[in-house]
Amino acid sequence: MKKTILGLLALCLFSVSIYAQEASDDKEKEGWTTVGTFTFLLNQSGFSNWQAGGENAMAANVKVNYDFNYKKGSWLWDNKLIASYGLTNNEDDGVRKNDDRIEFNSIVGHDWTKFWSFSFFLNFRNQFTNGYDYEDDFINGGSNEDYATSGFFKPAYLSFGPGALWKKNDNLYVNISPITSKFTIISDEIFTYNETTKAYESSNVVETFGVAPGDNMLYEFGMNIRAYYKFNIMENISMENILNLYSNYIDRPQNVDIDYTMNVVMKINDSFSTNLTFQTIYDDNAFRGFQVREVFGLGINYGF
Repeated sequence: MKKTILGLLALCLFSVSIYAQEASDDKEKEGWTTVGTFTFLLNQSGFSNWQAGGENAMAANVKVNYDFNYKKGSWLWDNKLIASYGLTNNEDDGVRKNDDRIEFNSIVGHDWTKFWSFSFFLNFRNQFTNGYDYEDDFINGGSNEDYATSGFFKPAYLSFGPGALWKKNDNLYVNISPITSKFTIISDEIFTYNETTKAYESSNVVETFGVAPGDNMLYEFGMNIRAYYKFNIMENISMENILNLYSNYIDRPQNVDIDYTMNVVMKINDSFSTNLTFQTIYDDNAFRGFQVREVFGLGINYGF
C-alpha cells in the first residue's frame, strides 16, 4: 500500500516536470479572477434476494471548491477554499459521516523573476462535526458516539511562513517555505481508544494528535512545500493534484508529513459529471501509518 501511494506521488511530480516544459507562457490577466464549483455527489446500492449478499446503502456528499486570485503589477494573491461534507445511510449502521473537510490556502507573492516570487503562505485545516471510531461497537457499556475522536477545532491546523513561489500559471505552481510555523489546536476534550485497556481515554490523560495531555496546542517549526497541478487527461476529463509536505525541525525531521489529494472530474455535460476524490495523509502525530479517503459518485455541478 505504501509503495503504491508513493508511486502515485512520484507520477504526479514527474507529470508536473513534463508539463512545466510545455505550459503556455501567456501573461496572466490583472485584477480578480474567480472560479468556483458546487457539487452534490450521490451514490446508491440496493439488493433484493441477492444470493451473493449485500447491504442497501445510500450516500450523499456536498463539496465547494472555490478559487479567488488577484494580480496587480508585480504582486499576486492566490486563494483556494475547499469544503466538503457527506453522510452514508445503510440498514445496519444507520447514518454515519463519510467526508468532512474545511481547508483554506492563501499565498501572497511579489515578483522576483519571470516565474519566481518572494512569498508568504497560510494554510488552515479543520472539520465541521464530531468524528467517531466505529471499529469496536458499544465500548464501556455505551455507544461509540459517546466518545468523539475528533471534531470542530479538535484538531485544527494552522501553518504560515515566508518563502519562494514558482508559478507557471494558475494550474501549476510550487511554494517552498523553509521557515514555517505550524500549530495543532485542540479546543475541547476528545478520546482515543486504548487497545490494552479496551477503553476510550480522554485527551486530558493521553497525547492526542501530538498535543501533550492537558494542553490545547502543539507548536512546530519546520519546512513546508505545497505543489498544485491541474490538467486535462483527455477531453472532458480533468485531474487536480494537491500535495503538501512538512518536516518539523524540532522533532523527528526525517518523518515528513504527507498530504496528497487527487480530484478527477469526468464531465458528462454542463450539469452532470462523475467525480472521484482520493486523499492520503501520513502524519505520525495523528496515526502511525497512511490514512486513506476515497469518494466516488455521480455529481450534479453548479459553477459560480
